[in-house]
Amino acid sequence: MKFEELDLPPYLLKSVQSMGFTEATSIQEKILPVARKGRDVIGQAQTGTGKTAAFALPIIEKVDPEDPNVQALILTPTRELAVQVSEEVNRLGRTKNVKSVAVYGGADMGRQIRELKSRPPIIVATPGRYMDHTRRRTIRPQAVSTVVLDEADEMLSMGFIEDIETILEAIPNERQTLLFSATMPSRLKKVADRFMTEPQTVSVKAKAMTVSNIEQFALKVPEKQKLSVLGRLLDFEDPDLAIIFGRTKRRVDELSEALEHQGYAAAGLHGDMKQAGRTNVLHRFKQGAIKYLVATDVAARGIDVTGVTHVFNFDLPQDAESYVHRIGRTGRAGHSGKSYTFAAPVEMDHMAMIEKATKGSIKHIDVPSEHEADIARQERAAHQLKNIIEKEEHTGLEPMAEKLLEEHDQVTVVAAALSMLQKDKKEPVKKLTGERPIVSKQKRKPAGKQGRVQQGRGAGGRQKNQSRNRGKSHRRRSG
Repeated sequence: MKFEELDLPPYLLKSVQSMGFTEATSIQEKILPVARKGRDVIGQAQTGTGKTAAFALPIIEKVDPEDPNVQALILTPTRELAVQVSEEVNRLGRTKNVKSVAVYGGADMGRQIRELKSRPPIIVATPGRYMDHTRRRTIRPQAVSTVVLDEADEMLSMGFIEDIETILEAIPNERQTLLFSATMPSRLKKVADRFMTEPQTVSVKAKAMTVSNIEQFALKVPEKQKLSVLGRLLDFEDPDLAIIFGRTKRRVDELSEALEHQGYAAAGLHGDMKQAGRTNVLHRFKQGAIKYLVATDVAARGIDVTGVTHVFNFDLPQDAESYVHRIGRTGRAGHSGKSYTFAAPVEMDHMAMIEKATKGSIKHIDVPSEHEADIARQERAAHQLKNIIEKEEHTGLEPMAEKLLEEHDQVTVVAAALSMLQKDKKEPVKKLTGERPIVSKQKRKPAGKQGRVQQGRGAGGRQKNQSRNRGKSHRRRSG
């Protein structure tokens, strides 16, 4: 369906068209008519389905840019997603002069307070930093009439659920609530039952969930061989842009350093990095200055970089949902992609569980040999040499070439040229600290405390019982 058929106001249609959108995605087509009527909505969809516009357009239509109060709140699990959503809201709201401000942990509080003094009608926030601002009274929720919980299942797994309950309790009952989540665990259903009024459920199975446009491969690789095998695969595949997933921050630091030493344009991204460093790494990755982004699950959440051709699961993901989220970083916007997952011999049962849960076509392959990786590098060098000849970029070098041919035979000269064009690859010397393998077939429980530390949150577990008691009166609120 085209956006013109959705009966959007002219100024919103103009915004959508200025961003190059003509066809509405499935979730936009289904949610926009419902959300614009003020109904509560549960949208089961992943990143990459166009859900940001699905909730941003109704919010922009609803808010009054002249009202100095905060009128809409969008909660996200990570700072990267908060920035990304805020940027898209601002692009879509330009024709109505509607602006948003992103507030998130790890950034300068003073700068955020100064931005909030501009009285934005829309706030995009991570839960912990939003609560910090409400305690300082730099954000007042009394006039909020729309709340969006974006990637709610991820906020649950990061331990934010009690904070979300506290946040919703402080917002007026007469509001519209939109909840978006790839999955609906029972704990999340309880939140929906408690804080939403007769929500309409919209389920969209995106390509990122079916991953039909992503070639998936699995390799049995012992822990000590992972680094050398990754190097062979990078040489064999030569990705345009790739995300390499490590399980821990230590792994990300060590692996990115090891890859840089070997001559790969790599950099790490994880939750302990300062915001300025994270922003710089993401900018360089988007610009192509960094070819290989090594990241943890949490740090990569919400990153939507076009042109990512490969995903490498250096460490096996904890569950099938994480696997789908990871490989969904590639194969965007109808493009194809490839994913490679490393599993230690003791982890093969866990790998089988992921295959069964995703119902995907994961092909088990052998590790490429060093000889195969060398041949791939040589073929790329030969292709590069042919391009130089076809584009006549060798003009003016003929006299030097003739001189070389007088001193050496043709094969030797061409072989030397190919050698120069190959990447100067160093052998790995850094040894990585071993990670404990995943041997349990059971889905791990959410690591709530870890999520709190990463976002710098102050809310403790003591809120849980208080939150439950306070929320009883909200179970059936009037709409």
